[in-house]
Amino acid sequence: MELILASSSSRRQDLLEEAGILFRVDAPLVDEFDSHSRPELSPLDLALANALLKAETVALRHPQGIILAADTIVVCDGRTLGKPLDLTEAHQMLRWLSGKTHEVITAVVWLRVQEKILHEHIARTRVTFRPLDDAAIQNYLGKVHVLDKAGAYAYQEHGHEVVERVEGSKTNVIGLPMEIVQHWWSTLR
Repeated sequence: MELILASSSSRRQDLLEEAGILFRVDAPLVDEFDSHSRPELSPLDLALANALLKAETVALRHPQGIILAADTIVVCDGRTLGKPLDLTEAHQMLRWLSGKTHEVITAVVWLRVQEKILHEHIARTRVTFRPLDDAAIQNYLGKVHVLDKAGAYAYQEHGHEVVERVEGSKTNVIGLPMEIVQHWWSTLR
């Protein structure tokens, strides 16, 4: 069985490569749901809906493969943060997260179309940010491309400048909770 990663995320690809998992990338071109388009969904359900959408889209092209899809969102004080539209919104997101503890939620979906097997998992990690002033935020935004990252930050890229503490899976904060991925991969093959 071939593993197909339904994601263009270089971070997810790096995590799979570091784990020694062979895969092929087929990034779905989908319009992801957000808290504005689907306000009735909880953050957990929103992440899961997006992961399922990605998996099902790619599965149409690979009915013999095992599809791995994921979606990561950030939740702080009841506000759901996806990927920022521009640097102004990224700055606002980092300002919102400054000095607070938030939750990184990643929904992971494994889909084997041929056997009609679907596995779903939600990973949750608490992340506490350092207090950040406007200069620190601008400095960080000058170093890291954040427009494709939920919450407008990358733990693996200068994360020490914005993150004070992580409680839970660090790979979840990067975008793919490898603890569960490695377990599933060993049972699915």
